[in-house]
Formats: sequence, structure tokens, C-alpha cells
Amino acid sequence: MTDEQPPSIIAPRKRWVERISQLFSGEPQDLDDLLEIIREAQENRLLDTDALSMIEGVLQVSQMRVRDIMIPRVQMVVVPKDAELETIFPLVIEFCHSRYPVIDGDRSKVVGVLLAKDLLARVLQNNTMTVQDIMRPALIVPESKRLNVLLKEFRTNGNHMAIVVDEYGQAAGLVTIEDVLEEIVGEIEDEHDDHDDEGYVFQRNPNEFMIKALMPIEEFDDYFSTNLVTDEYDTIGGFLVNQFEHMPKKGESLVIENMRFEVIRADNRRIRLIKLKTQHNLVAEK
Repeated sequence: MTDEQPPSIIAPRKRWVERISQLFSGEPQDLDDLLEIIREAQENRLLDTDALSMIEGVLQVSQMRVRDIMIPRVQMVVVPKDAELETIFPLVIEFCHSRYPVIDGDRSKVVGVLLAKDLLARVLQNNTMTVQDIMRPALIVPESKRLNVLLKEFRTNGNHMAIVVDEYGQAAGLVTIEDVLEEIVGEIEDEHDDHDDEGYVFQRNPNEFMIKALMPIEEFDDYFSTNLVTDEYDTIGGFLVNQFEHMPKKGESLVIENMRFEVIRADNRRIRLIKLKTQHNLVAEK
């Protein structure tokens, strides 16, 4: 018995190794060539699907800028600098974020960042303090900064959130280290996500729902008493891509009949989380 591998296995690996050698031979190469080699390696089972997806994510992050993934200013959950600490608790309990931009008057003027852990520690000591008394300096980055550079800065200085400013120095949005990492590894769930639920739907109030994009379209129709199902798509996410006629980005929305769909989480491959608002309650009380 011999340990030698069959020629059918050796040949694809040899071709792939030759391609890698060409990559580092000094000959002109571009990103498309590199992706072709990596995808060929996955087809030859030298990489699994998850590894391929992450490598593609890393390469894409190196080409993307902060403006491509930032949370727009209008969607930021902010706190005023002169607010007393005890008045901030309802907001922190509702949104469960670990960090909040601190504003001076309006959202375009971010003057610091409030950490939820600082709020809890200080309010027990002195509930007459204001947000300004305990806020931390904000990391400020331009919209044009590359994501790979920002990720390195996050790792170096220990910040997890950056305030994105436009050419006039006004806050245009924010970006977190989680946002950058999700471009590489996909959506990162945590215990505080509203949609982290046994099912596909989380009802926030009678007219607002958070929906996982992987919800089968048949289940969506059953839940909301709609009639969207066709043979063209299997999930509500697929339905929305079909309606948008392109891969939508976070923040894009459309109205279908009396339903307003807003993309809450998405990458360049698929929609992940959707907010649905209705003009009236589509779901009967159970």
C-alpha cells in the first residue's frame, strides 16, 4: 500500500500552487486575479466556504471607506451633554448600546462619547452629575478613511466607536469596530440585539417589527396576512432585493402597499435585518 496521492488530486493542487507562485513572481497582478486564484482554491477544496467568504471580506474592506458602512447622523442614538445622568437611563435601557455620541445642541455637533459602564458607576456615586462630567473624548475620522486603516486604529487605541465627519467638520454619522468586523465575518449577534429571538419576528410596538431577512416568505405571509409569495424567491430578504432591483445598503427603504420596509443590516452579499412599519396593526392580538 502506498501513501502517494492519485494524480487527479495532485494535478489541481499543482496548478493552484503554480498560480500562487505567479502571484509573487513580480508580474503585474490585480485584485480580480487574486480573487480568481482564491476561488479556484476553494473549488479544489483547499479552502472551505467560510474561509473564502472571510478572505473576500478582508479584500473588500481594504477597498471600502468609512462612508460606505457608517450609521447616518439621523439614525444615531445620541445624548445631550447637559442631561443629568439619571434622565439617561430610560434611553440606555431601551437601546442597550454600550456607547452613545454626546451632542451639543444638535446631531452635527458631537463633543464626546458616553460609555454605559461609566454612567452606571457614576450615577450611584452622584446623581446630580451631567453627561458632560463623565463623557470621554470622541475618535474623529473623515468619511474617506479606508476601513482597513480604521480597523488598525481601533486595535491600536482601544476605541470601539468613531464619529465620522464631513468636509465641514460636522458629524455625518458613526462607525463601530463591530460594523467593520461584520464586513469580514458577517453579522455578529449579541445578547442585546432586539432581533435575537427564537423566531424571525420581534414586535417592538403594534406598528413596528424587526424581521430577520432569512424569514421564509410563506411564514411572512402567514404572520402578516399578506400575499407576497411567488416562485422567484424563498425569503423576505430575497423578495426585497427583487423589489429594489439591486443589493440595497443599510438605511435604504421602500413602501409596498401599507408597509414600509427599511434595511437595518446588510452587506454586499445579502440583507440581514429589516425594520417593518405599518399604517395599521397587521397582526391580530393573540
